Amino acid sequence: MTTPPVHAPDEAAVPAARSADVPGADAGADAGERSSRGLLARAALLTAVLSVAGSVLGLARDQALARLFGAGRETDAFLVAWTVPEFAATLLIEDGLAFALVPMFSLALARRAQGTVPGDPVRALVAATLPRLTLAFAAAGALVVAAAPVLVRALAPGLPDHALAVDCTRLTATCVVSFGLAGYCSAALRAHRRFLAPAAIYCAYNTGIITAMFVLGGRWGVRAAAVGVAVGGLLMVAAQLPSLAGQLRHPNGRPDRRRLRFRFPVGFRFRFGFRRDEGAGAAPRTSTATATDAPTPAAGATAGTNAPHRGTAGQEAPAPRTTPRAADTPARPLALALLGTVLLFALCRQSQVLIERFLASGLPSGAISHLNYAQKVAQIPMTLSLMLCTVTFPVVARAVADGDTERARARVERDVALAAGLVLLGTATVVACAPQMVQLLFQRGAFTAADTAATAGVMRVYALGLLGQTVVGALARCYFSAGRANWYPLGAMAVGIAATAGAGAWAVGPWGVSGIAAANAAGITVTAALLVAGTGPRSVPVRVRRVLGDLARPVPVAVAAAVAGALVADRLAAPGVSPAVPLAAGAAAVVGVFAVLAPVLGVRGAVPAVESVRRSLRPVTRRLPHGRISLRIRFPLPRRLPPGARPRRPRKSRGSRRSR
Repeated sequence: MTTPPVHAPDEAAVPAARSADVPGADAGADAGERSSRGLLARAALLTAVLSVAGSVLGLARDQALARLFGAGRETDAFLVAWTVPEFAATLLIEDGLAFALVPMFSLALARRAQGTVPGDPVRALVAATLPRLTLAFAAAGALVVAAAPVLVRALAPGLPDHALAVDCTRLTATCVVSFGLAGYCSAALRAHRRFLAPAAIYCAYNTGIITAMFVLGGRWGVRAAAVGVAVGGLLMVAAQLPSLAGQLRHPNGRPDRRRLRFRFPVGFRFRFGFRRDEGAGAAPRTSTATATDAPTPAAGATAGTNAPHRGTAGQEAPAPRTTPRAADTPARPLALALLGTVLLFALCRQSQVLIERFLASGLPSGAISHLNYAQKVAQIPMTLSLMLCTVTFPVVARAVADGDTERARARVERDVALAAGLVLLGTATVVACAPQMVQLLFQRGAFTAADTAATAGVMRVYALGLLGQTVVGALARCYFSAGRANWYPLGAMAVGIAATAGAGAWAVGPWGVSGIAAANAAGITVTAALLVAGTGPRSVPVRVRRVLGDLARPVPVAVAAAVAGALVADRLAAPGVSPAVPLAAGAAAVVGVFAVLAPVLGVRGAVPAVESVRRSLRPVTRRLPHGRISLRIRFPLPRRLPPGARPRRPRKSRGSRRSR
């Protein structure tokens, strides 16, 4: 089955005409690049803030689960069923479907900007793909419901409460449809540079689960959490539909500038101006068609045509080169190979969870719960570090669609360096303060001190693979940014999964859950190394030596920061002291040591991170150009009249007659 023809990038596509070919365009390009970086930084900050809020609600969800149901057989049964939403989120929201849909929508937006095809390419893409994907989601959900007993038996053959796990699996199977629709909306909105609604979906999702557990937990037990998964999935779709409908309803965008003038006969003028930019990634309005992150229609219209190009002063400039771009190539049908590669890659990556739970099902009761809680907390640094890559993925896809390989490479290298620095800072914090984190978050109710010690030990081992997880997440986007089927990431991921399975089967006997976590870290590190080595003609051609240097420099900094933070946290930990005190002190020590040593050792991501935060904390009137409001009020001062003189009537101006 293939979808109707969609412009897919050609491997032989060459870069489009650059703004450097136009006299006087260098200053506009530099200004556009600086403005684009600031807008992307603000979009990344917004996404990170909402993701942190979603993660906090996720921790509250795990806290509620631990408090209401502990870490026993009921929780193990639900966590086996939790595999369905975990896989669905990875395949349909975070990685799989987004890798295929964001480049497709980017190409459609490029064709819309050029205006060379009749109709709206974005609406045509939605009409061609959304109905078929919805039917596929519904069929997959029905299959999970029917095969729930077989699925549970395959995932956890030694599970004590098999029937409860089957019930929870059937309840969570509804998320296949809701997550699929939510992922479709997220990909479309991110390609349009709309990040608010996609970043808020996990807040809605976790709110639904928490509410269901507290409302229905006393009557239905742990099944209430499965019902919450179904409710939360519907809330994810509802949070994005209004924004997506607005984008499809106004394909050409709203007016950039609206002014309302009010004139009153009392002698003063009130002027109201409202400026609206076209989203967080919109290019600045310059007189030249620059190759910024969001090209203007003029940039696309001049490429591949013989129309004269206008310079900065309006004079006719030499015509740009007529080399084809990816969006200018003839349309060809987009087969299921692309969707197949990205979904299989995401499925293979998420299968690490299956291996862990399969190996842990034979361990004593609570092992799966310890793995789950440790993984949830340990992966928070990775999730936050990849927020920048999530925001810039449409930028990379658009650059590839425009044939601008240099801009795509610079963006990917910068993102990998910054993400590596951030995730290693989080890794040092997790390793240093793991017991205090688990005690503060989970140790209450049925979650005992023994559970805290076991979970903290596993969490520290998990943290060793966070750098590999981040590299895989960052580089996988550049492999699929061209919108073509690419089997190399799947092969690299399969090798890593094989390493995880082999090492886990060997280590589970002597080391238990810690051995499983170590196998996870080893397998994902192997995959990351293969993805770095395979960059080149298969993806955006990054410079491997530079990337390896950017990944290696923060490692000794993170080790020193983790040692300092652990010493401080252990020194302040005491039986009568709240775990928040040593946690805060240890985290502050980690951040302080990292901030001091990172510039000394030349960590590339340290300076851009500080600069991004500084730009994001500007005054509101500069930080939010799409919401500027200007007010101008003029009051005429009364004149002193001589004694006996009569005041003159004010003459009516043309504007006053026009206003009437």
